[in-house]
Amino acid sequence: MTDTPSFRSDVTVELVKHSASDTDVLWAARVSTVGEQSLEEVSKDPERSKGLINYLMRDRHGSPFEHNSMTFFVSAPIFVFREFHRHRVGWSYNEESGRYRELEPVFYIPGEDRKLVQRGRPGKYEFVDGTPEQHAALGKTMEDSYRQSYAAYRELLADGVAREVARATLPVGLFSTMYATCNARSLMHFLGLRTQHEQATVPSFPQREIEMVAEKMETEWARLMPLTYAAFNANGRVAP
Repeated sequence: MTDTPSFRSDVTVELVKHSASDTDVLWAARVSTVGEQSLEEVSKDPERSKGLINYLMRDRHGSPFEHNSMTFFVSAPIFVFREFHRHRVGWSYNEESGRYRELEPVFYIPGEDRKLVQRGRPGKYEFVDGTPEQHAALGKTMEDSYRQSYAAYRELLADGVAREVARATLPVGLFSTMYATCNARSLMHFLGLRTQHEQATVPSFPQREIEMVAEKMETEWARLMPLTYAAFNANGRVAP
C-alpha cells in the first residue's frame, strides 16, 4: 500500500481461463438434427462447417453460441464497471471490495488522444478533439481532485473509520479490478453495443473508456473462435 497516487490513461484486460472454440458451436447446433451423433463434431475440424456457423449467425439461432466460457481479468475505472454491469444476461462478475481491503490510489486521467468536447444532444451528439489547453487543465484538475479525495480517505481510516464508510470520499475515476465471465453470445451482444465498427449495421455510441475494454476482449475472442468471429462481422455485428 502506498500513500502516493498514480495515474493511468489505459485499461487492463487479460484472458485468464477459457473453454471456447468454434467446435463448441457445431456440436451444440447439430444435436437438434442428429442427436447423440453430434458428439462426433467434438473432434472434427470446424473449418469444414463454417457455413453452418454463418447460417446460425445470419438467421439468429443464438443458443449454440452459449456452450463456451471465457473469464477475463479487468482493471479499469469504477465508472467503466458501472456501465459494464448493466450487461447481466450471460455474464458473471466478482469485483474487488472497498469494504474488505484498503483501496490502492490508482486513478484515471484521459490520454491526449481522448476526444474531450461534446457537440449536439443525446442520440445525435459527437465528440471532437480538445485543445492542448483543455487537456492540460483537465489533467491538473483531476490530479488535484484525486489527491485531495485520497488524502481524505486515508485520514478517515487513520481516525478509525470503517473502510466501507471512508471509501465514500473516493471518486469513480478510481481504478477497480474484477473477473468477468461470459459466453460468445453474451460477448457479441456486449461488443455490438460497446464498440464502433465499420461492419456494424446498427450504430453504437459507446463511451470511449468502456470501448477500450471491449476492444481488448474482442481481440482475445477473435483468436479463440475465428470462424464465429468472422460470421459475427459478416452479419453486421448483431448478436444472434
